[in-house]
Amino acid sequence: MNIPAIISTTSALMYALLSTIYKSAQVIHSLRVDAAQINPKGSGLPDVDIVVPCFNEDPATLRACLASIATQEYAGALKVYVVDDGSSNRDTLKMVYREYGHDARFNFLLLPRNLGKRKAQVAAIRSSSGELILNVDSDTTLAPDAVRKLALTMSDVNVGAAMGQLTASNRNDTWLTRLIDMEYWLACNEERAAQARFGAVMCCCGPCAIYRRSALLSLLDQYETQLFRGKRSDFGEDRHLTILMLSAGYRTEYVPGAIAATVVPDKLWPYLRQQLRWARSTYRDTLLALRLLPRLDGYLTLDVVAQNVGALLLAVSTITGMIQLAVTNTTPWQPFLVIASMAVVRSTVAAIRARQLRFLGFAMHTVINILLLIPVKIYALFTLSNSDWLSREGALGTSKDQRKHISLPEQPTATSNADSNSTAAQFNHNSRACAPNSYDSSGNASVATDA
Repeated sequence: MNIPAIISTTSALMYALLSTIYKSAQVIHSLRVDAAQINPKGSGLPDVDIVVPCFNEDPATLRACLASIATQEYAGALKVYVVDDGSSNRDTLKMVYREYGHDARFNFLLLPRNLGKRKAQVAAIRSSSGELILNVDSDTTLAPDAVRKLALTMSDVNVGAAMGQLTASNRNDTWLTRLIDMEYWLACNEERAAQARFGAVMCCCGPCAIYRRSALLSLLDQYETQLFRGKRSDFGEDRHLTILMLSAGYRTEYVPGAIAATVVPDKLWPYLRQQLRWARSTYRDTLLALRLLPRLDGYLTLDVVAQNVGALLLAVSTITGMIQLAVTNTTPWQPFLVIASMAVVRSTVAAIRARQLRFLGFAMHTVINILLLIPVKIYALFTLSNSDWLSREGALGTSKDQRKHISLPEQPTATSNADSNSTAAQFNHNSRACAPNSYDSSGNASVATDA
């Protein structure tokens, strides 16, 4: 009896059955529902504050981000808070900041050292006052009507957060960016769209996510001080904040018409590091999400089970298939054909739904998933306590141990370009008050010194 072959084939068949049930339900629930149209005259539109955390960003990329925000077709009040989180290339970025020194909507908070994305976000949130808060990553550009469409969704007071549709702005750079762009389309228009049918998007993705201020302020302390096994969590902020919103009883939505194009990794190693961070975040917050499932629609339970158990079955089938090949010198054709068939079916369905033949190539993602992503996810599971960003450490000589002891005051005041005489935002660093640089209405930098 070839036990490895039996286990491998059985696991593959169970994976195929679970995937068929899950993906079929996902496609059905992800079918679009027409939304009401926003008042074109902008009557009663809520104030929106846009928060752009920035760390060592490429100046051209940041310039594109801010330009897309400055040209938003939104009739309501709009303010922008760009938070430079201790960038080591600040001198270069200042040229970009000066370009918007004349725009009264733009405010700049320049932190003296790298505090981490959450601290940067909190600094801006506590400095702002808009009814809605839109987080935009510094490598992301928004479609001209993105803010308008997101604000429309937030007109329902029961909605605490919503996300737009993500695409890869550098899609045509490499084979990997093309694959990631297709992955984003599927994640948004199948996974998130199906979850949104029940008002429970499980992760409003950070590049373009809008929040209701009243809801956010009630959760801000929990968000800022998230701990895992006694250690502060410095990544996965979007997923954790979404789970907190759901826990507080708010709906979370997906807005397919609000398009946001973000820069994605164009090389394999940065992509795997990103996936490692995301896997750790997913595992951590899945533990919190399990408590929510009894009060959510049954589809969300299927969603969580299928994503986690499906990956486990695929891993078991792959590992035992390799054992079969090594021990018995026989090729595990049956599980291989089952898994390959599932990949072809999924990519074909995606190509039909997206009406783009390029999605047929998404079958290649299964190979990357088996050979690279599953090992990364297994490693993430055994290193959940590790909170390294893997791409942020070392800025300005600030280590993760130094960052975790840095705190911000409860109500910092932002410096606005509309009023160059206003008080600069104050940040408390190791019992020392430091004011960040600000830009006046003429675009000249005014540098505050340590108190």
